[in-house]
Order: sequence, then C-alpha cells, then structure tokens
Amino acid sequence: MTAMIDLHTHSTASDGSLSPVSLIREAARLGISAIALTDHDSIKGLKYARNEALARGIHFIPGIEIEINHPYPGQFHLLGLGITRPSPAFNNAVDTLSRLREERNREILDRMVEMGVPAEWEELLELARGNSSGNPEEGDYAPVPSVGRPHFAALLVKRGIVKDREQAFIRYLKIGKPLYVPKAGLDFDTAQALIRESGGLPVLAHPMSLYVSWGRLPALIEDLKNRGLAGIEAWHPTTKLRECRRLEETARKLGLYVTAGSDFHGEVRPNRSLGHTCAGRVIEDSILEAIPEL
Repeated sequence: MTAMIDLHTHSTASDGSLSPVSLIREAARLGISAIALTDHDSIKGLKYARNEALARGIHFIPGIEIEINHPYPGQFHLLGLGITRPSPAFNNAVDTLSRLREERNREILDRMVEMGVPAEWEELLELARGNSSGNPEEGDYAPVPSVGRPHFAALLVKRGIVKDREQAFIRYLKIGKPLYVPKAGLDFDTAQALIRESGGLPVLAHPMSLYVSWGRLPALIEDLKNRGLAGIEAWHPTTKLRECRRLEETARKLGLYVTAGSDFHGEVRPNRSLGHTCAGRVIEDSILEAIPEL
C-alpha cells in the first residue's frame, strides 16, 4: 500500500491553527509517514514538531516558507525543505523577517483601530494560539504563536463586521483593501543561498500564485534554476489539475525536483486536508523517494 506524505504544512508558529505538536499528532492519526513543517518566515516550531515526529515514527523534514521580493503580479514564496543545520546568516535573516512581520501586524492593528474596530494585541495572540491553547497534553511544546492576516480576519468575524474569514479578506485584507500592508521579504538569490547553506533545497511554492502567464512561466522557472532553484511545488490544492501536470512536465524537462503539498493551515483554511493536494489527490511517498536529499 502506498504511504501518504505532505511536504507543505503550517502551524501556530506562523498562521496555522494547530500547534506543531498537534499537527504531528494529526498527521499520525491520518497515517502520514513523512511530513515537512514549512511555517512562513519562521523555524520556531521545528524542534517541537521534530520531537513529536520522532516519538511517533514519522519521517520529519524541517522546513520554512520564505516571502520573496519580486516584480511579478502575484505572490512569490520559496520553500526551504531539509533545513537541518541553520546557518548564523539564515537565523539572522529569519529573525529580521520575524521582526518585520510584527511591525506589519502592528500597522494593521493600528489601521483597524482607526476604522473604529476595537482591537488589542493580546486578543490577536489568543486567536493565534489556536488549538495549542489550553491543551494540558502539550505542556511546553508550543512556541509563542505568530500573528498573521488570518487572525485579523478572525477578529473581524468575532466583531460581527463580516460573516466569515473569506469575506474579511475580500473586503479588508487583500491587496488594495484598507487593512492590507505589504509583507517584507528577501530577494531570491539571497534566500536560495541561505537555504542551501543550511542544508536545504529551495523549492518554488505554488508557482501559479506568481500570476505569470504560461507564455513566460517556463523561462522564468529556468532562470530561477540557473540561479539555484532545486525544485517546484507542481502539486498544490489551489492549482488546477491540468496546470499541475504541466508544471510537473516543466520541472522534469528542466531537471528540477517535483514536490507536492497540502499547504495545510487547519481551521484557518478548512478546505485543505493533510496528505492531499490538487483535486483531493493523496500525496504519495514516491514524490519523496525521488528526492534523495530529503
């Protein structure tokens, strides 16, 4: 029987609703044999997830998802898979991104208050704690939670300003809306070098989120390969099946690794399931077997 894996997940160390420990426990419940924790601009949850995975016999891949500064219309996220020996420069960069992330959140909070919405930092932290809050089984195995836009969305729902998180993003938090503040990132060349010197593989996350046409995308990916890219996440739940197949074909032509993930966030994005990707497909362990470095 084919084993199920997942190479793209999030915890409360960034914008997921499950703590790193709870994430691994859920993976074990589902029978997942290997999992990567790839929180946004953070590695705070890795040691907790690694210890729990070791105890449960799950192959753990320490990772990260880094925001990349870019000229494209959409988002450019770079996964670092296999961050086994974070370098001092890598740690410094992540610390800087974390500080800038909090500054961004504070600005969003100030804008919310200016709109007349009662909002305090401590309440956002409580929302960010998600399922790690009040769970006696976890003891000290939950890092300080990281606030993100999903938690501002949850607060808008709590105040009755919108009916759900999706409406919160559409009306207030997406690009061009009153509560949108751009996120700081790294340039690609710096990010890929930091990932590689830390033992990892730089992988382009959900390439279709760049919003680059198919007329330009293969050349863009080839350029990134020439500058250090190791793989692309060809299989992602927000990508259409035919596009996933085309991305996989592009990766193979360019000699890049093919990865797949659920981009699981828990209740924050309830339509994404651990171990499943585009069109609800199970992520099979053959994906991982083709990447010997992991």
